[in-house]
Amino acid sequence: MSGGAGEGKRPAAKRTETPWGPWDPPPPDEAARLFAPLRVPWWIAGGYAVEFAVGHAFRDHADIDVTLLRRDQLAAQRLLAGWEWWAADPPGTLRPWLPGEILPPHVHDIWCRPGPEEPWRIQLMLDDTEGGDWLFRRDPRIRLPVGRLGRLSEGGVPYLRPEVQLLYKAGAPRPKDEQDFAKALPVLDADQRAWLTGAISLAQDAGHPWAVRLRARPAG
Repeated sequence: MSGGAGEGKRPAAKRTETPWGPWDPPPPDEAARLFAPLRVPWWIAGGYAVEFAVGHAFRDHADIDVTLLRRDQLAAQRLLAGWEWWAADPPGTLRPWLPGEILPPHVHDIWCRPGPEEPWRIQLMLDDTEGGDWLFRRDPRIRLPVGRLGRLSEGGVPYLRPEVQLLYKAGAPRPKDEQDFAKALPVLDADQRAWLTGAISLAQDAGHPWAVRLRARPAG
């Protein structure tokens, strides 16, 4: 399947304040230029991935997520060697990610900025694999071939497939996640809806409100 139509220019994300300093994320095309030299798979994720699938912008964003496979984590460090990298160590501690350090399996969220006086720019998410398969970290029974994990936007930007991104959002949906699901539902084809319905039912419950709405959505 191709990326959504009408990709166009997206407005810049809003600068926001956090206890660990401000966020001033770049738009997806700028983030894509930063990661383009990587010779390992990566994808724009989060709400922007859903917007790419839908084909247009429809809400504000406070950050930008880039997904990388855990096995390739050091490639990002080498690419942006002058940047600061801070690992989000559950349950809510930020600590420096040291050059060459292999992060433990429970750490999958990294905040990145060009320097200590700069705002946070990119949130790097690490996803797990086994052989040639991507594994859903909350339930490793759910998997996909790595080659099927992403799509390309009309502008050539890799992004996470909407059904995969929505599976992550289904865990504890916030208002923005509900908005993403409502916008994405009409553009999911029958195979995507079937996969997402099965994955949500397996990871959580067949009665999850999103699974119910997915089953009720007519094909076509």
